[in-house]
Amino acid sequence: MSGIQLPEPDTGVLDRRDALVAGLQRVSPNVVTDPIGLEVFEADALTAYRNVPLAVVLPTSTEEVSRVLRFCHENDLNVLPRGAGTSLSGGALPMKDTVVVGISKMNQVLDINLDDRVARVQTGITNLGISNAVSELGFFYAPDPSSQLACTLAGNIAMNSGGAHCLKYGVTTNNILGMTVVMMDGEIVEFGGDFLDPHGYDFLGLMTGSEGQFGIVTEATVRILPKAEGERPMLMGFNSAEDAGGCVAAIIGAGIVPVALEYMDRPAIKICEDFAGAGYPLDVEALLIVEVEGSEEEIADLFGRIREIAKDFNPTEMREAQSAEEAAAIWRGRKSAFGAMGRISDYMCMDGVIPLSTLPKALSEVSRICQHYGLGVANIFHAGDGNLHPLIMFNANDPDEKDRAERCGGDILEACVELGGCLTGEHGVGIEKRDLMTTQYNRTDLEQQIRVKTVFDPDWRLNRGKVFPLDMQPGNGSPHA
Repeated sequence: MSGIQLPEPDTGVLDRRDALVAGLQRVSPNVVTDPIGLEVFEADALTAYRNVPLAVVLPTSTEEVSRVLRFCHENDLNVLPRGAGTSLSGGALPMKDTVVVGISKMNQVLDINLDDRVARVQTGITNLGISNAVSELGFFYAPDPSSQLACTLAGNIAMNSGGAHCLKYGVTTNNILGMTVVMMDGEIVEFGGDFLDPHGYDFLGLMTGSEGQFGIVTEATVRILPKAEGERPMLMGFNSAEDAGGCVAAIIGAGIVPVALEYMDRPAIKICEDFAGAGYPLDVEALLIVEVEGSEEEIADLFGRIREIAKDFNPTEMREAQSAEEAAAIWRGRKSAFGAMGRISDYMCMDGVIPLSTLPKALSEVSRICQHYGLGVANIFHAGDGNLHPLIMFNANDPDEKDRAERCGGDILEACVELGGCLTGEHGVGIEKRDLMTTQYNRTDLEQQIRVKTVFDPDWRLNRGKVFPLDMQPGNGSPHA
């Protein structure tokens, strides 16, 4: 992963910049061209890499996106679809010859249908904005990544985002019923609808998680769910990662599916507690946040069963939230983890997945690898589905530490694959994991994926330089032109 190579820009496009920008301005009134405005879009949340794009367009309608893509297609311009730029894998990093098409202004709720339990929205709406729009009606939108206050539905679709509640309600792909997509040549197509299991090929599943490689999703129909009668989190402290990991596996193995099951180690607990004052115990090695929902009787029954299971793993503390304020504080600490870490150190947030049965070994491997590179780490992750988020601490102003952090992250992700897991759970491949794809897939596997990409984007103009190893991409020495 160290020393990530970026594609060389097309100098011919750079030489034509003024004419191309003028052409964009003829098809859209929302073109950003001033240097300061362009710098806002030079990176995503993986800030180690930066490129000022050729131009930025912030359309307000599907039709405007279509006009912009048609112009880019006709003028051989590369395009980067962008939501809010919260990607942690470099998925929204532009190249210097790229037109960024950002959909953040397309943030309207178009329709709410309570009978069918769906909402139709523009995909520039924030994740939390969907839930806020239906909250007073007694409904919510289930996926809840930590960045849900800022991240857009478009980005969630691109990376198939999850969040703490995905254990029970699924990730983005489980909550999308239909979408409007603008293809690279400007054609507008519809996939799915306002119902489950549409006929034909599963284009919804293909588009969700495609990282902006196939088209730009401008509108979507999402499932909205009735709010539970009640919900409550519990804190469980343990003296070892092994005990906490064993408890997670035992809870799931008993057939109990909490709404959320989150893990934090000692460094993460202290960082989050100092930031949020959530009431976390500071004398434990590992902390689980377990949330269940239902009536008071159901909640009491589930927590009773969970307490019995936990006894086999020697918990030092088991404490239920006693009020809405305590519950909110518990989640405020977890949801603010990345921001809290940013106060004390630069960090790289990894995103690997492992089988639950290997959790103790995975945590041991993460610790060993970080010690090998002389770097600190805080572990925060979705324990219920094995989605690890080690936060590797380093000094971004020290080139040696930055290089070690990148190599450390690569080794952690390779360890996840060796344990039977995969490179990414919800952050996507982007540029961060692009050169690790051969760890998980052989060349034949990747060639088949590349053929699918080529069907949707024959000239490879959408989100160029991402996901697939550069030597397999057209224009970079690959035969797949």
